[in-house]
Amino acid sequence: MGVQVYVVLLCGLLSLTVLVCGARQSQDIKCGACRALVDEMEWAVSQVDPKKMIQTGSFRINPDGSQSIKEVPLARSEGHLLELMEEVCDRMKDYGERVDPVSQRKTYVRHTSRDGTSMDLSDVTLDTRVSSSLKFACETIVEQNEDEIIEFFAHESDNVKDRLCSQRTDLCDHALKIPHDEL
Repeated sequence: MGVQVYVVLLCGLLSLTVLVCGARQSQDIKCGACRALVDEMEWAVSQVDPKKMIQTGSFRINPDGSQSIKEVPLARSEGHLLELMEEVCDRMKDYGERVDPVSQRKTYVRHTSRDGTSMDLSDVTLDTRVSSSLKFACETIVEQNEDEIIEFFAHESDNVKDRLCSQRTDLCDHALKIPHDEL
């Protein structure tokens, strides 16, 4: 009877370990997708000519003869941001997985440079399963947080990764330990 109890306890402990590792892996994917989403959105917004403006507001004429029209930069207009969000998750195919040797946490980095320069990919794993998992997580984040994403990108904000991925959506509870890269 003592051996049976020992086997049951061992199986329970093993199951708990698998659940914890699976939850952490899922969190790493969601956090990585959110951070990659922010990187891609910031890059796409930065590529639009800042002088390009678009008129927003109502084109109805008010009783006093005026119109409620504002000019906003095209890059940060709601329509442009919606267009970017439709295609941003397709760029997850350009990301690979990097495992931190100390913490064993997974981060996701671009394996294709935007300007054609060579990149050090020695510790990056390129796998279509990773890319498709990132894409699925990205699509889920965009679907569930569309208004928040537009809110953050419609106005220039600092630390969008931390504010969106950690504070607003709670996808990255460990984000303070992730190094912040600059575009």
